[in-house]
This record gives sequence, structure tokens and C-alpha cells, in this order.
Amino acid sequence: MSEHYYSAKPTVGHEIHTIEERLRGRLYTFKTDAGVFSKKGIDFGSRLLIESMEIAGGHHVLDVGCGYGPIGLCAAVLAGSGTATLIDINERALGLAAENAQRNGIGNAAVLQSDALAGVAGRKFDRILTNPPIRAGKEVVHRIFEQSAEVLKSGGQLWVVIQKKQGAPSAFAKLEQLFDGNVAEVCKDKGYRIFRAIKS
Repeated sequence: MSEHYYSAKPTVGHEIHTIEERLRGRLYTFKTDAGVFSKKGIDFGSRLLIESMEIAGGHHVLDVGCGYGPIGLCAAVLAGSGTATLIDINERALGLAAENAQRNGIGNAAVLQSDALAGVAGRKFDRILTNPPIRAGKEVVHRIFEQSAEVLKSGGQLWVVIQKKQGAPSAFAKLEQLFDGNVAEVCKDKGYRIFRAIKS
């Protein structure tokens, strides 16, 4: 089986890049590497999610499948006195995310290895953000949705970016089932959809 960015221990050779990205009006510097998602720059879907997500000061935010950290670290800055927890199964990605938090002077972000949301079971969050690992398969993506519904606070929101051709309709249907129909398509651009599901 070929190795994907959702492997726990990537074995592909290192290929370090440093990229600069302006997100929500702030300039970030990220270190990336081979074996992680979108290593040469922030992908369009993640950028659309970052520009769309609604996070207030004091929120406790979870970034599921954080990669080298752009979504979660931007969320940490927006959360101010709140916190961001960045989780991924990929050890290489987690090392980069932790380094990128330090590199950008972000002190309210924690980085944690987790298979889906198993590592944060029992905790509660105001916002969960995910650009889910579509190539891992529908079962994995839907498990992320199911576990997100469990760890969101009442009134909390799950924000998902997904391409229409990579299962957006079935993802929307699953979210409607899990969140009692409290799901909206907030934004769409270039085939990408941003869904927001609110826990009652």
C-alpha cells in the first residue's frame, strides 16, 4: 500500500520547505516537509476554511488532522485568551505543528497525537475545525464527524471543508443526521464547500 500523509510514521525522505502565508490579516511562517499534507503551500480548501471560520476570544478550539498547523494556529490567534488543540495521527506533522507554533510566537496551542478524536475523548470544545483526510476513506471521515458531535459543547460548532467531487453530498447528509438538521453550507468556491454544523 502506498504511504499517505495520514500514516502515523512517514518514511519518505525529508524535504524541508519554509513558506510564508498571510491568513486573516496576519503573516505566518511555516516549516513543512515531505510526508505531510500540502507541503508546498496552504491548499485552497484549508485557506477557504480559515477565511470562513468564526472563532471568538476565549473559545476552546480543536483542529482535527492539523498537518503542519495552519488552520489550528490561525484559530489559536483568533481565540486569544482561549486555546487551540491540534491533533493528527502523523508524527512528522505534529513535530512541524509544534515548531510552527513556537516559530510564530503562539503560546496557547497544544499539539497531540490522536487517531481521529480518540486522544481528546472526554474533553469539550466550542469549535472543531477539519479538512478531513478524504483519501483515508468515508468511514474515517464519518468517524471524525461522529466523534466531533460527542466532544462539542452544546451550541458548539463543527466546521468542515470538503470538495463536492470528493463526497460533499454524503458528508452533508451524515452531518444532518448527527446534528439534527442544524447544518448549513456557509461558503462554496472552486468546487469546495464549507459546512457548519451546530450542536443543539
